[in-house]
Amino acid sequence: MLIHSVYFWLKPELTDAQRADFKRGLESLAGVRSAEKIYIGTPAPIPPRPVVDATYSFNLLVVFKDMAGHDLYQVDPLHKAFLDSFRTFWTKVQIYDAA
Repeated sequence: MLIHSVYFWLKPELTDAQRADFKRGLESLAGVRSAEKIYIGTPAPIPPRPVVDATYSFNLLVVFKDMAGHDLYQVDPLHKAFLDSFRTFWTKVQIYDAA
């Protein structure tokens, strides 16, 4: 199994409608055939702690069966369309992959 965790810091000037569009774009990634499961979230409303980074806007977690599934995801037309449509929405993206 491979877990692909992506954190997005969106531009502060985005409108609520643009943020909703971005979330719908993330949701569209569930259509990638090699993605076994996806989860989308925002920072949880927990008490602040020094070890918790809650500065991101959205998190996308994608579970793949294996590395081959991850590689298919990277070139999937839905993933490429997401990147083409929304890469101007964020100021930073950070990815953590775990196997």
